[in-house]
Amino acid sequence: MRAFPIRVANRPPTHRVETGRLKGKGLIVNRTAAYRRSLAIGASAIALCLTAPGAFAQSGPAPTLDKDTVVIVGLTIEETLPEELAKFGSQVEVTTSEQIRDGGFVDVSQTLQMTTPGLFLAPRNGPFSYLDISLQGSRTQDMLFLVDGVRVNNRLYATTITDTLPASMVERIEVLKGGQSLYYGTQAAAGVINVVTRGYTDDFNGTISVGADTNDSTHIDGYVRGAAGPGNYVLYASQDKSSGFEAFDAYQPSATDRNRGYDVKNIGGKYRFDATDRLSFDARYQFTDGRLDYANPVNTAYAKNEREVQIASLAADWRATDQIQVLAKGYYHWWDSHYTTIENVSGGGTRLVDDNLFWGFNDKGINVLAKMNFGGGFEYVAGYDFQQYSGRDDVLLIREQEEQVNAVFAQVRTTEDLIKNGSFAAGVRYNDTGGSTTTVWNVSGRYDFSPQLYVQGVAGTSFLLPTAEQLYAVDPFDPLGNPNLEAEESKSINASIGGAIDMDGAFQWQVTGFARDVDNLISDAAFADVGLDPADLYPDIDPSFYANGIFFNVPGKVKVRGFELTALADLGNGWTGQASYTNTRSETDSSSAQLARIPKDYFKTAVSYESPEAGWGVDASLLYTGEQRANVSGFGSQNYGDYVVLDLAAHLFLDATQKHKLTARFENAFDEAYATRVNSALIDGTTTGQRFLYHFRGVPQTFHVTYTYAF
Repeated sequence: MRAFPIRVANRPPTHRVETGRLKGKGLIVNRTAAYRRSLAIGASAIALCLTAPGAFAQSGPAPTLDKDTVVIVGLTIEETLPEELAKFGSQVEVTTSEQIRDGGFVDVSQTLQMTTPGLFLAPRNGPFSYLDISLQGSRTQDMLFLVDGVRVNNRLYATTITDTLPASMVERIEVLKGGQSLYYGTQAAAGVINVVTRGYTDDFNGTISVGADTNDSTHIDGYVRGAAGPGNYVLYASQDKSSGFEAFDAYQPSATDRNRGYDVKNIGGKYRFDATDRLSFDARYQFTDGRLDYANPVNTAYAKNEREVQIASLAADWRATDQIQVLAKGYYHWWDSHYTTIENVSGGGTRLVDDNLFWGFNDKGINVLAKMNFGGGFEYVAGYDFQQYSGRDDVLLIREQEEQVNAVFAQVRTTEDLIKNGSFAAGVRYNDTGGSTTTVWNVSGRYDFSPQLYVQGVAGTSFLLPTAEQLYAVDPFDPLGNPNLEAEESKSINASIGGAIDMDGAFQWQVTGFARDVDNLISDAAFADVGLDPADLYPDIDPSFYANGIFFNVPGKVKVRGFELTALADLGNGWTGQASYTNTRSETDSSSAQLARIPKDYFKTAVSYESPEAGWGVDASLLYTGEQRANVSGFGSQNYGDYVVLDLAAHLFLDATQKHKLTARFENAFDEAYATRVNSALIDGTTTGQRFLYHFRGVPQTFHVTYTYAF
């Protein structure tokens, strides 16, 4: 028996998903800022001893198929890849659709923020907004986001992430920790987040949901799936709309548009069929229409980002022989945004600043993945990636760019025929981007000493190519691009020891240490964040040229060091829970200051109770985020963070057949006034450049209610 190679509330659906199981959220009482850290530590100790999520991957008895079980069919080798990587030593966290539904989460970002152990995530202004994210001391751009295996952020635009992904479309969310460049290439230097849409079933089923909250938000979604003709289909759609809440804690009188609202529509569908016993085809399409407010604390009368996003893919899964399986997939990701800003003018009236300015990209490519097992104690995986990007940005003044990437990779793995209690793998990837080549490697493994004790680890190298903004931006009011930037290169290691306290695996624990060294880290004009004087780097350039910044490679190394503690428990009587604590240091050779917007420590805990017979359940999720730092124009280094947020949720089935369900969520139950980012701006009417400090507000206390009909 393995002790959570993948830590999940429900088993990843290799063949089935067991619904109605419990998931992780958290509980603590926050009274004053002075007690936050001690309260979080106390809750951590309690949770580590007493609670954490329920059904663990490959641990405990297999689920029994009954009326609460949905059988997922037609998984490809790409879709089972995270589970396989976990078998060979990678840490993988999985959040299921039941966790999302019972927690009442609106979008993918909120789900990750409150449920994923060891992951720091802060949406800047609530649902469907940009975010800061850190995994084991990383920056936002170090993470690769995927939807059904297709890149959401990419080589040219590294931070176009999840701001238009509703939670209702999700079957599960997989988070792979540590460098994953072997399979996923650039952007996967610190990890991968893959959003998997609703899975295929043979049985006809679906849901319709409607909801609202106290921020004048409304929500409606639905999906249907089953078998049709020679194959299986899934159709889903949703709309999320809100007037929002005031985005900042301080404004100037010139800012009259203060609420950050949104209107996001999403439709999608997919169809899979078996052409023969060994060949199947899978076609998928998703369309998103987003109208997102991007207000500022000064001047703004109107600021909106209007966006259309399309993701399409066509895959062929071919089992050539009993020993060889091949997946070939073509994809297309189209992102088309238009940005409009109207500012108030001193003395009255308005002026049009940005008139429907375009920024967007096309990302298309072909992936081929082959898995081979000829016996002899080894299996082999090999692949080829072709990616072609093109993009333009009239907001940041980035001219049209196009780039092609060709990559090949291979990995050899041991099987049980060679080592009974262990799994080990080694691989290499060669990447060619416009004549710039990079080679990375990866070794990993896991060994079970007994059902109650194991060790695992991953070591390797990763790379992160400069983005279009970092290379080509010419807007004088933002950091300037630098076409001479070199790619970031990093070496990393994750090592864990863990196990189960009891024989049936109801109580599980894991301790992980991680380290990453980064060469050529790319930063911008906040030279103080890395302990540098720009005059030393650019002695021949007029300082006024880069007054608002210039992207540059940080000399020396950036070192990331830290550890993560995780505990899981299933008490067997309806109570489950989880707890995780992460401590990290991300510093340059020249400065002991933590890199900007990366918390030194953060903690999550979760408690759930489910009464399947009575048809109700409750959930509580808590996160503590330690102090963060940012260098702010006119104010120097500023600390923020240090907050505790508690969410409470409950669900109740209204009928004996459990087709009608009410879900309530009390978000930020203590109404914690917390900041997700800090910045400054010019005071209205200043003639001397006076600035004021403002903070991005986290979601205030909000009550959500949702009704769901299942069929």
